Amino acid sequence: MAEVEAVSKTVRALFIDGEKEEAEAEKYICKVDTEAVPGGVPAPSASLSLMDIPTIDISLLTSPSSSGEELEKLLRALSFGGSFQAINHGIPTALLDKVREVTHQFYELPCEIKLNYSREHGKVEGYRNDIVSEHQVPEWAARFNLLISPEDERNPKYWPDKPETFKEIMHEYAMKLEVMRAILFKAMARSLKLNESCFLEMCGEKATLVARFNYYPPCTRPDSILGFKPHSDGSVISIVLQDKEVEGLQFLKDNKWYRVPNNPRALLVNVGDQAQIMSNGIFKSPIHKVVTNSERKRISVAVFCLPNSEKEIEPIDELVNETRPRLYKKFKGYGDFYIRNYQQGKNPLEEAII
Repeated sequence: MAEVEAVSKTVRALFIDGEKEEAEAEKYICKVDTEAVPGGVPAPSASLSLMDIPTIDISLLTSPSSSGEELEKLLRALSFGGSFQAINHGIPTALLDKVREVTHQFYELPCEIKLNYSREHGKVEGYRNDIVSEHQVPEWAARFNLLISPEDERNPKYWPDKPETFKEIMHEYAMKLEVMRAILFKAMARSLKLNESCFLEMCGEKATLVARFNYYPPCTRPDSILGFKPHSDGSVISIVLQDKEVEGLQFLKDNKWYRVPNNPRALLVNVGDQAQIMSNGIFKSPIHKVVTNSERKRISVAVFCLPNSEKEIEPIDELVNETRPRLYKKFKGYGDFYIRNYQQGKNPLEEAII
C-alpha cells in the first residue's frame, strides 16, 4: 500500500523505459469516454479558460440590512454553476495556511508512519488511494480521510501524532467550519424562501464533517493521467481549501472544461448531490475533476458536510409542485449509494432519479 511513494517512481519509469512497460502504463491512462463524461481525458490546462466563479461574502449573509442582495447572488451561484468562492468566512488566513502546512507535513512523513493510519476495507476514514477494483483506472493521488466533527465521534486512532500540531490545528479548523456550515445551510434555505432551519433539520443535530486531505505528486504524463476522475460530490456541500499556488481543479460546464482559479484567502464551496436532491434539482451539483502537473506537487483539503447517518433526505415538500414534480427518491445513507454507483462507473445522481 505504499502507493504515493511508488506511484511517482513507477509512472516515471513507465514512460522512460520503453515498450516493455507499456502494459503497466495502461493502468494509469484515462481513455476517452465521451458518452459518460465529455472530455474525460485531461486537456492541456493552458488551452482552457478560467471559470468565472461567483464570490459570496459570508459576513453579509447574516446581516439583515445587506443579506437580500447576497442571498440572490447565492441562489444564482448554487442554481447555475453550483459553486462559489467564499470570502469573509470568519476563518483567519493564518489558520488556512496552517491547515495547508500540516497537510504537506503529513505527506512528507515516511511511508511506514502514514501506513499506521491505513483505511480498513469498507471504512471511510484512513489513509490510502481510492482504488477498490483491478478494473478501475488508478488515480494519481493519495488521500487521507478523517471525521472531524462531531467532536465526540472522532476516532483517535486515525488522528496523526505527527506533525505535532495536526490535532490542535484541525480541531480549530473543524470548529470554525461548523459555524460556517450553519450560516450557509440557513442562507441556502432563505434563498429558496424556506424556513431557515429546513436544511439543518433534514441533516440532523449531529451532522458530520469529513475532511479529505488530497496529495497529487508530480506526473510525467499530465496529458493522459488524472489526479481525480470526473465526479460530483456526494455531500450536501463541500468546502475546499485549495493549494495556494498550483492549479489542478477543473469544472465541467456546458460540455466544456474550465480551470478553477486559486484564491488563497477564499474557500471554494461546491453543491453536493444531497443538496441537489433536497432542493428538488434547483441547486446543481457540478461535475469536476483534478488534473496532474508535470513539475509540481499539489495538495488540497476538501471537507464534506454530510447528514447524520440516521437521517433521511428527500426533496423538500415546499419545492415540489405541478410545475416541478418530485425528481428524486428518498434516501437514508446516500453515501453508501453514492460510493456503490461511483465504483461501478455510474452517475449516482442519475441513478437517484425517480
